[in-house]
Amino acid sequence: MSEGLLSAAGYGLANIVLALAVAPLCEGIVRKVTARVQSRKGPPVWQPYYDLLKLLGKEDIEVGESPSMQRFAAYLSLGATLTLAALIPMGGRVPLDGWADAILLVYLLTLCGVSTLLAGLAAGSPYSLIGSSRGMMTMLTLEPILAVAVIVGAIEVRSLRLDAILSASLFAGPGWPLAGLVMLGVMVLALQAFVERVPFDIGEAETEIMEGALVEYSGPKLALFKYARMVRLFVYCALFVGLFSPLGQGWIYPLGLVAFLAQTLVLVLLVTLVGATHARYRIDQAIRYFAVLLAVSVGALLLAAVGM
Repeated sequence: MSEGLLSAAGYGLANIVLALAVAPLCEGIVRKVTARVQSRKGPPVWQPYYDLLKLLGKEDIEVGESPSMQRFAAYLSLGATLTLAALIPMGGRVPLDGWADAILLVYLLTLCGVSTLLAGLAAGSPYSLIGSSRGMMTMLTLEPILAVAVIVGAIEVRSLRLDAILSASLFAGPGWPLAGLVMLGVMVLALQAFVERVPFDIGEAETEIMEGALVEYSGPKLALFKYARMVRLFVYCALFVGLFSPLGQGWIYPLGLVAFLAQTLVLVLLVTLVGATHARYRIDQAIRYFAVLLAVSVGALLLAAVGM
């Protein structure tokens, strides 16, 4: 058992290293492609690495109402996201599959959003409070959709184990179940919101509330939040691949990793194109959009419960 735990932990650590290394590159691709779509040259794809290093080297100025909570929120944001990365397959087996389940996965997904809410409340700025308020409204309608997707996968494979759920569980059985197809459509339509990109970057909205919850942050703490946001894009794409795509499942590690990165790149490009061609939604428009998706996802849950 100890050897199995060490092996599972090794895969988890490899995933964390991969996420930390590749996430800024994904962000660079997002910026470059967005610029090209909008007829601009754009920064080099390596620019996010330079931005993070620059922020980490700056003085850590604390101007919020609760500096200790600000520090905690910054560490929690990146820590929860990296823990999530350690549970999701990225071209290999599911790390910690025997020591973690779907319930822990859902809690970590929620914790990633809670950390940003804490950051805004700890800062105490009017802009940060508005950003936190928007983030809370968004999370209450958006996070249940992802929880339902995980639960539908658990129903399809009759297990809460992550190695079963994150092995294209929604299409694990014979044929193409209706519940899986419905959830696939819902998750494609919600992916932009999960990664907080235009048109659903309502909680930060630079042109309206100047980064919202992060308006009072600078230096290393801002670097942690920015890094967590980059990693979140990579991790949510990995979760999408694990739930829905059988391509690369069971392949030997180098080939499986190549297949995983190729599918992740496709999702990153999809997020980029949607963000570059749409205007930001108002918060009321976004809530109505999420409410419709949530209702449809509940319908998919009912379909899965009756075996369809």
